[in-house]
Amino acid sequence: MTSRVAAAIAAAKAEGRGAFVGYLPLGFPDLQASIDAAVVLAESGADILELGPPYSDPVMDGTVIQEATQHALAGGFRLRDTFTAVRAIAERVDVPILVMTYWNPVLQYGVDRYADDLLAAGGAGLITPDITPDAASEWISASERTGLDRVFLAAPTSTDERLAMIVANSTGFVYTVSTMGITGERAELDAAARTLVARLREHGAEHACVGIGISTADQVTSVLEYADGAIVGTALVRALRDGGLSGLAETTRALTAGTQSPAN
Repeated sequence: MTSRVAAAIAAAKAEGRGAFVGYLPLGFPDLQASIDAAVVLAESGADILELGPPYSDPVMDGTVIQEATQHALAGGFRLRDTFTAVRAIAERVDVPILVMTYWNPVLQYGVDRYADDLLAAGGAGLITPDITPDAASEWISASERTGLDRVFLAAPTSTDERLAMIVANSTGFVYTVSTMGITGERAELDAAARTLVARLREHGAEHACVGIGISTADQVTSVLEYADGAIVGTALVRALRDGGLSGLAETTRALTAGTQSPAN
């Protein structure tokens, strides 16, 4: 089965640009508003949507995203609302939808049931930040059966052996993070991401998308010099929080302008 996510990256490349992956939490500021926000994100230029169901212990999220997800949980978000939202968004826009989820909720829901319900809702796959391929055999078999994409994370601290395993088991793209620092340390983080993408390529990664606290069009352009896609989260969540749907649309358009390199 063809990966819808890989196809979206290839389509952007054919237009002479990198892909823009936009993240928003589901249920913020409420369920319907988060559906509308995802649609606006797609209509304003995102090539791939990354939607995060709120989780009670979001160890990998920054303050802005944590506050938004806590707000969603306080508003009564339930796991099953994930599929309701994905279905509603998929009916309105033709952009691949990846769900960024911690592993425990998938396990509690049932891995096969989760995969089947995500596929039925029109989702494209999962980004799983806290599980590695060697611990994900059940998800790997479920995704192979359903054709859903499996996006695993690679970090600068990953060994070559682990990177090889991540590349071999990821579909769509490898989510390339350079944590170990804060957003302000741009030069250092950028160097770490650049090196990591080069290592992933050596292991045969076809598509690598980078998420490293990217918040400006210039940073998007910089990342796309060496990566296939730029992933933006916090800047979009802040735009939605502070400016509503119109603020989100404006910020998305500004950021996606950075995907078009001056050489094209």
